[in-house]
Amino acid sequence: MRLFKKIALAAVASLLALPAVGQDFIAGIPRNEALIIQGPTAQNADWFNVWAPGGGASVNGQQQLTTDTLWWINPEGGDDAWTNALATEPPIYNEDFTTMTVKLREGVYWSDGVEFTADDLVYTVQTQIDHPGMGWSAAFSLNVASIESPDRNTVIFTLKAPNSRFHTLFTVRWNAAWIMPKHIFEKVEDPLAFNNNPPVSLSAYVLNSYDKGGNWAIWKLRDDWQRTTIGMLQDKAPDVKYVVYAASGNPEARVIAQRNHNLDVINDIAPEGMFAIMKDAPETAAWLPHFPFAHPDPTLPSVLFNLQKAPFDNKDVRWALALLIDIRAVALGSYRGAANLSALGVPPTGSAPENYFVPMQDWLTNFELNTGTRTIKPYDPTIATQLAGMVRNQWPDQIPTDEAALQRSFGFGWWKQDVQAATELLQKAGFTKNGNQWMKPDGTPFEIRVMVEGDAIPTLARAGTAIAQQWSQNGIKATVDVAGPTNGQRLGTGDFETAIYWTVETWGGHPDLSFFLDSYRSDFIKPTGEIQPPRNLQRWQDPRLDALIDRNRTLDFDSPEVVALGIDYLKLVVEEMPMIPLMAYNKFAPLDTTYWTGYPSAENPYAASGPNWSNVRYMIVALEANPNAPKP
Repeated sequence: MRLFKKIALAAVASLLALPAVGQDFIAGIPRNEALIIQGPTAQNADWFNVWAPGGGASVNGQQQLTTDTLWWINPEGGDDAWTNALATEPPIYNEDFTTMTVKLREGVYWSDGVEFTADDLVYTVQTQIDHPGMGWSAAFSLNVASIESPDRNTVIFTLKAPNSRFHTLFTVRWNAAWIMPKHIFEKVEDPLAFNNNPPVSLSAYVLNSYDKGGNWAIWKLRDDWQRTTIGMLQDKAPDVKYVVYAASGNPEARVIAQRNHNLDVINDIAPEGMFAIMKDAPETAAWLPHFPFAHPDPTLPSVLFNLQKAPFDNKDVRWALALLIDIRAVALGSYRGAANLSALGVPPTGSAPENYFVPMQDWLTNFELNTGTRTIKPYDPTIATQLAGMVRNQWPDQIPTDEAALQRSFGFGWWKQDVQAATELLQKAGFTKNGNQWMKPDGTPFEIRVMVEGDAIPTLARAGTAIAQQWSQNGIKATVDVAGPTNGQRLGTGDFETAIYWTVETWGGHPDLSFFLDSYRSDFIKPTGEIQPPRNLQRWQDPRLDALIDRNRTLDFDSPEVVALGIDYLKLVVEEMPMIPLMAYNKFAPLDTTYWTGYPSAENPYAASGPNWSNVRYMIVALEANPNAPKP
């Protein structure tokens, strides 16, 4: 209780500064019909064109509640992770993957009563090809030679080169190429300048109202919700009639708002706030019913190296830096122990534990590393279990004892902290010691800047601080470089030495690694100073990596060989250590059950629960009104 009181006191002042205190923004809407979600602040609240940059906030409910495309993948995995949405079946490729045929669903309508047809899909692709700067213009221009529609329910793409992953442009993980309403945009002179306000909806909700200051947006269930792809999956009308995305202040203010039952779904808070809520508010649900409670995103925070800068271009140096890390201390310092560790180059989430982590444990345990002096086996398969033991005293009734449950909560093994092996690797790379200071081969001190974003992701900032301290304690002067709002720009242009961020994001619910791996090919590498295409921020290039990527592009998306190829990639990442994988991106997202029940969880992972994920639409329509909720 003491922890919550501290958070409460710290939040009082921040509440006074909130743009929308109390419930004024849902005046006239029954509270027991409204799901209130932590949302962003829109810089240009009048902008609803999700296909063009304009400063709006597409994750204020528009992307989650009104858009649709051909296919969806549940990032949580499971046998039914794939969903045919606007398409009636998976993509149909010819033998050499140079054409893709799509069969479309009938009976789907835009919210203004116009029926969705193949014309909308063709228009979406051609318009973006014709207008560079639109969201998927580059991808479509690179891939599509021609597009035709022989009938209202069929579209055939002819590709410029074989690509067995072309369909992933229309497959939602977090978002995808959303279908444009042809009947709206064809009347517009410039689709890049059109604010699309108010937006017509292709999914179950439609815009009700929004704050011109960008602090909230309210969405209402369509009267004809059955005429949408998500409505076709429902056997009754959704209980949630209104969805409110509201800016909710700083992490402490979010805790207070939820404790007052004014915020049903939180996107992320600091671990201390999560622990306080779970200890003091029994009406709160979470992804895990026990410590660490957090939802692990299919995203992999890592120590990223700029491989175009010496000495990080030397894998012996990278491995030495990895072996100087005590991951248990990093997990305790960043996540208060609530971390899901990963020694592999994919996050331990969704289907990855079964596809990759379990099958590779023997290989990891027997993996050998030559330090230049001797051969060692650096992997410790018990480290995640050790981490669980370190927090068990604080949460004696919360830590599972079952090994599989522990692995799902804390991950598998990680690398042993081995200062002697790190010393040998640095010496092998030509480094020398001057007292307690490591000197580079050119005789200058070995100093490292560790870039972090800062308060926007406090857990990763804490991880960077912990790692910098460990390197400094072992003779490498490391300083934390807080990038703040320039973080993305600096990562993209290579203005860093090391950084705590992610360069790997997976489908989560599917073993194929193309979601990030396609952008790792060496022909996408840019020199430092130029903007690197998304992912591969470390600028890693290796002919063996190119060969794996090229092979994956020739495989069917669901081929059994996809997993075998993924394992080959993961072995290469271990051997080369182009980045140091740390853990899954755990998000502390408590869910208030005062008004709504039936949230997804690790036991029932039917949808993503993160409110800025588009897949949250499956959660919203599945929630049930709590019959014991306060009466309006």
